[in-house]
Amino acid sequence: MDFGIFTFGELSRNLRTGKALSPQQRLKEIIELAKLADQAGLGFLGLGEHHRRDFALSAPEIVLAAIARETTTLRLSTAVTVLSTQDPVRLFEQFATLDLISDGRAEIIAGRGAFIESYPLFGHELEDYDALFEEKLQLLLELRDNAAVTWQGTLTQSIPGMDIAPRPVQGRLPVWVGVGGTPASFARAGRLGLPLFVALLSGPARFRRLVELYRQSAADAGHDAGALQVGAGGHFYVAPTSQQARDTFYPYYRAYFEQNMPRPVDHFPRSTFDDWAEPGGGLLVGSPQQVIEKLLEIQNTLGTSRYMAQIGLGGLPFTETARSIELLATEIMPAVNREIGTVQPVRSGTSVLDGERNLQEPARGVPAARGPEMPA
Repeated sequence: MDFGIFTFGELSRNLRTGKALSPQQRLKEIIELAKLADQAGLGFLGLGEHHRRDFALSAPEIVLAAIARETTTLRLSTAVTVLSTQDPVRLFEQFATLDLISDGRAEIIAGRGAFIESYPLFGHELEDYDALFEEKLQLLLELRDNAAVTWQGTLTQSIPGMDIAPRPVQGRLPVWVGVGGTPASFARAGRLGLPLFVALLSGPARFRRLVELYRQSAADAGHDAGALQVGAGGHFYVAPTSQQARDTFYPYYRAYFEQNMPRPVDHFPRSTFDDWAEPGGGLLVGSPQQVIEKLLEIQNTLGTSRYMAQIGLGGLPFTETARSIELLATEIMPAVNREIGTVQPVRSGTSVLDGERNLQEPARGVPAARGPEMPA
């Protein structure tokens, strides 16, 4: 199984001081975390797209291009591109360019998004939420597969047999579909024969039938359902012991829910947090062994070939995030792959924590004391 990390670049306020990192500092942190993930041997980095003042990532393609020059093997993607409010032609050009810069490491995860601020910002109607995504996804695939395109659009522009350039290093730029819990979204991804990325808003058992629907839709459309990739991801934090992980992470996770969700909550209780972190829940927070067991449950239930951990939520300090990445790379990833019979070597050498001294992190710690969002 391939392992990676992703972030939305949220700018959560410190619960004690009321201050958040500046967008500049947050972006510097994200680039440093990408370098650490590359050094640790993780396979994938994803960046979200949001257009609010409490997020630093409104132009993930630009940040991915910066990361491309600082890394060597890490695959680079959005997580997710809100395709319904993007111009597919411009998006393809940007990712083809990223692919050239990175020597063939670019991917797109396209989704409709759980946040809606980009619709009025870019002149789109929410009533066209699904129709925009359907048409723009079809256009994006046409652009990917053809160097010259003729296209008659309804909600998109019409293209009269024009060149689509530059072309990427990869023969076909990988395009995944990011989904939350809508059955029609799973069925559409299967019908198009596209790899699927599932945001685990709760434990994997809830998504078993939806992934079965995806594979059946693929088979009905004439695709080899067994060859299609399924990835999953969700909120993640690991520490040497379960108690340490929960006590350290809860204040930051609470801040994330109370400040940065599409519909922030007034109070996110510890009891809910602990319930989600229990076996069967969708929150991967605990000791390495506990997280290993949850990942094996996800793989066994959904047949996943990729897991992406959403890291650094709620203003979690850089040092804690880096330690969590190191445990993911050195203890969790090899153990999971031994269990499922696909051993992936972890690079030896410099610890990922050696890079943290390159970042001057402002003091922002909060005293330690089932269901997050993602694409629809």
